[in-house]
Amino acid sequence: MLRVFVTLLAVIAATGAWAQANYRIAPGDILDVSVLEDPTLNKNVLVRPDGGISLLVVGNIRAGGRTVPELERLIANGLSSQFAVRPTVSVSLLQLAVPEPELEEQEELIDVYFLGEVATPGLRQLKEGTTILQALAQAGGLGRFAAQKRIQVRRFDSDGSEQLFTFNYRDIVNGSRQVSGFRVLEGDVILVPERRLFE
Repeated sequence: MLRVFVTLLAVIAATGAWAQANYRIAPGDILDVSVLEDPTLNKNVLVRPDGGISLLVVGNIRAGGRTVPELERLIANGLSSQFAVRPTVSVSLLQLAVPEPELEEQEELIDVYFLGEVATPGLRQLKEGTTILQALAQAGGLGRFAAQKRIQVRRFDSDGSEQLFTFNYRDIVNGSRQVSGFRVLEGDVILVPERRLFE
């Protein structure tokens, strides 16, 4: 049993070493750079946005896009002139770059205007795909004197011509699918007239 456990630990360690050896260093990673022959050169460095790092004696080195063994060789080459024998350089990943949070996709908003007998007339920014019933609800609903059978949606085409759609709110309340599914578009003007006497 102990043999199996030791073998398992060796496999895990070998897998980890292989993964680190093949990982491409990225901006934001934090590296531990050690020089066996001169501990004063040991340093923890942050990989800059341009992929570079700065080390004593060697100066600026491009680390981004390289593997750990490649970077070790590059640093050792830069230090070779300062030592009688080729220095032993060890680079390890202390911390991987924290990925930037993905931006949530913003919902498209459209400008819709409300006039007349609604609770709060004026401009409203509504989600794209809002129905006429949802739009009226966002404006606070109909006013006391609203002509419920003559609600208008005025829509202007790109050429400046106007389309007029008229709705009966009572049909919407009664569940008319054709009416309640009507969707408002950018620039629509929803006009709720005042009801006439005996209307």
